[in-house]
Amino acid sequence: MTPIQIKSDALERIKNFKLPESLGFGSVLTPVMIYSDFRDGAWGPLIMAPYADLSINPTMKVLHYAQEIFEGMKGYLSPEGEPLLFRPEMNAKRFNYSARMMAMPEIPEETYLSAVHAITHLSKDLIPTESGSSLYIRPFMFATDISLGIKPSETFRFMAVASPSQSYFKPGDLNVFIERHAVRACPGGVGTAKTGGNYAASLKSATKAATFNCQQTLWLDALEHKYIEEMSGMNFMAIENGKLITPSLTDTILAGITRDSIIKLAPTLGLEVEEKRIEINSLLENCRSTAATEAFACGTAVIIAPITKFVEEDKTEFKTSIPTGDWSMKIRNKLLEIQEGRTSGPQGWSVRVEKTY
Repeated sequence: MTPIQIKSDALERIKNFKLPESLGFGSVLTPVMIYSDFRDGAWGPLIMAPYADLSINPTMKVLHYAQEIFEGMKGYLSPEGEPLLFRPEMNAKRFNYSARMMAMPEIPEETYLSAVHAITHLSKDLIPTESGSSLYIRPFMFATDISLGIKPSETFRFMAVASPSQSYFKPGDLNVFIERHAVRACPGGVGTAKTGGNYAASLKSATKAATFNCQQTLWLDALEHKYIEEMSGMNFMAIENGKLITPSLTDTILAGITRDSIIKLAPTLGLEVEEKRIEINSLLENCRSTAATEAFACGTAVIIAPITKFVEEDKTEFKTSIPTGDWSMKIRNKLLEIQEGRTSGPQGWSVRVEKTY
């Protein structure tokens, strides 16, 4: 692991920090952060400091050309009180994939993992113990060159912050708006990178979805507007004819780590998995005929959330025959058991947090 330099008041800040009664999701931040700067072609030391605002120049490239990436991952407490991470190496690899896509320098996996382990270990007393709650960890990187010229930055900052958080959605909260006009990502673009621009592209539709009492948008392919891709912040799955189906990965769909975990876990529970192109009208017809019994969102933040209903722009609604989830909740519970250290999973999925500071 990469050693970390600690600012003198960082440990004192977290020692005296008290969690509020209500956490929400991503609203309460632990009082420390970790950062490293990239200059002259090399990464500097990892530094742990008190959580604080950043002072930035108005012409910093990230503000004008959106050269930034991020990850989302979670820390859990085992029944024995040990802090755990879930498949952190996968996040490190995806972070560097996003960096390559956005013309940014890769960060050594060892450095990335040291930062994540350190902020999780330091925040272990702040990890919520309620099942489904966690320490949400946000590593990110942004361009720091000061110039209005349109070219890739040569300097960057990597950071990691953490947020003790409750579940992203409550059961029964997920209505999904079907977006048949706007496009989130196009072939040949950066749709597979975890970069803010991909999420910004969904915000206008999110505003429209809210007018239909929907919490997420379901995006279709950019060329034909007929094949399901993903939602604004999570992947899509359904149970159809007794089989778990999910869209095949393309260069417009983010390769979710929760998605990959479910695909590997479902067969061990007796559920066949098929990755394929899913035509939206076919799925909706199967909802009507009860061939599609349930559908759900999956991702780091949401874990797994059954979809209550799909809503069209003309206000037509489609419900699956099991909108509260059956298989989806079985998979969710099994996944949480592994993440929270209550049962063993595949090798390397649940990782004990090391003290790296």
